[in-house]
Amino acid sequence: QEVLGEEKLLAILKERELKIYWGTATTGKPHVAYFVPMSKIADFLKAGCEVTILFADLHAYLDNMKAPWELLELRTRYYEHVIKAMLESIGVPLDKLKFIRGTDYQLSKEYTLDVYRLSSVVTQHDAKKAGAEVVKQVEHPLLSGLLYPGLQALDEEYLKVDAQFGGVDQRKIFTFAEKYLPSLGYAKRVHLMNPMVPGLTGSKMSSSEEDSKIDLLDRKEDVKKKLKKAFCEPGNVENNGVLSFIKHVLFPLKSEFVVLREEKWGGNKTYTDYEALEKDFAEQVVHPGDLKNSVEVALNKLLDPIREKFNSPELKKLSSAAYPNTSKTKPGEKGTKNSEPEELIPSRLDIRVGKVISVEKHPDADSLYVEKIDVGEAEPRTVVSGLVQFVPKEQLQDRLVVLLCNLKPQKMRGVESQGMVLCASSVGEPRQVEPLDPPSGCCAGERVYVEGYEGGEPDEELKPKKKVFEKLQADFRVSEDCVAQWKQRNFLTKLGRVSCKSLKGGTIS
Repeated sequence: QEVLGEEKLLAILKERELKIYWGTATTGKPHVAYFVPMSKIADFLKAGCEVTILFADLHAYLDNMKAPWELLELRTRYYEHVIKAMLESIGVPLDKLKFIRGTDYQLSKEYTLDVYRLSSVVTQHDAKKAGAEVVKQVEHPLLSGLLYPGLQALDEEYLKVDAQFGGVDQRKIFTFAEKYLPSLGYAKRVHLMNPMVPGLTGSKMSSSEEDSKIDLLDRKEDVKKKLKKAFCEPGNVENNGVLSFIKHVLFPLKSEFVVLREEKWGGNKTYTDYEALEKDFAEQVVHPGDLKNSVEVALNKLLDPIREKFNSPELKKLSSAAYPNTSKTKPGEKGTKNSEPEELIPSRLDIRVGKVISVEKHPDADSLYVEKIDVGEAEPRTVVSGLVQFVPKEQLQDRLVVLLCNLKPQKMRGVESQGMVLCASSVGEPRQVEPLDPPSGCCAGERVYVEGYEGGEPDEELKPKKKVFEKLQADFRVSEDCVAQWKQRNFLTKLGRVSCKSLKGGTIS
């Protein structure tokens, strides 16, 4: 989409082949949008470039600890296997590529000194601005997120490359590198940028939004289900994730795309340029259902060899260890004698931000409120809470709360409660209770997750006999700075940490 430093690029090519690197932070599971940079890497290799792929493990930790320290090595190994499997599935020869991990050189004395040198000239404003599109933005940012752009800039020098390749969302980091590397006596590099591919929901495809992405190891039935739900309005070519995937992945790989359809609707049609397909879709000559079905077939051809590779016991074990939630039994499935035990992890809880629309006293219980709470669904939920003696009615009205949404609905004095408002409680007497506070600016329905477990799929409904919530709740605590935690990992939304007003060291129920 864009090139910074084209004159320098052309000057280098007059003398020798270009040395270029592409880096990926080893955080959530890679998804199908990764085929966009992979197909461009194939182009670079065909053009004779020397290509290095960097598994940026240290970056993954610095970016708001998206990859917990204890999982860093496992996730980096997972990325290495899955990226190599992707490249093989599109016919890229691995022997022409160089693979390197960030921690192979980023912990050296020289690199560390350069990080300190850079921190003495970079302003906090520039560091924050550089990471705005890439580093997770939270209400109270960690210092590590401000270091992230500097490390990415230094990688260009330590990998001894002429150019860095990335998505257009990296542009601010690239211009940051161009500004600050010369201040350490290092050369400016060339920067090459791919467009960002919309996710299936129409916004950016994200590892942390389950419905926006198709994982590389998703089963065929999951691919079908996600494509069926994908945003693909008849005639609408704007923010259309299905069309974008065809444009940026399937066309570059195959130079054509076949729309599969029944004879009564005109039969199959082969397109050799994307513009003709987009025009036919805009004019509603091509139906969204046929487009989705055709993408499903083409995508499964790309994913089959990757699934096959990860079918080995060794890689199955690696997947489960790197992303602990992947091995749990899916809701509704029965375990077998040979199946692995269900994992007790917080991503099984469906916790969301809710907005209290109304609060009334329970008609048959003086200690209970009956609330109507908006959690981003078609209708608000009815929730019964024992908060009358702790929180005045006017303090609940119109406030944001944190709601556990996948408990089995149960009647409380004749009124069915469809969730639980999570609150902090003091340890001593007299007992004090405060509803948990999501960060300001959150919307009703936003997911609340525990750091390190953002990619998991919650159970559809928690089975009361298994006491999943009760067992996890035993490790819920409020930290000394009033942040809600599970095993000392923060409760988060995409805007930051969940907290309470004053009950330091309290419990959460």
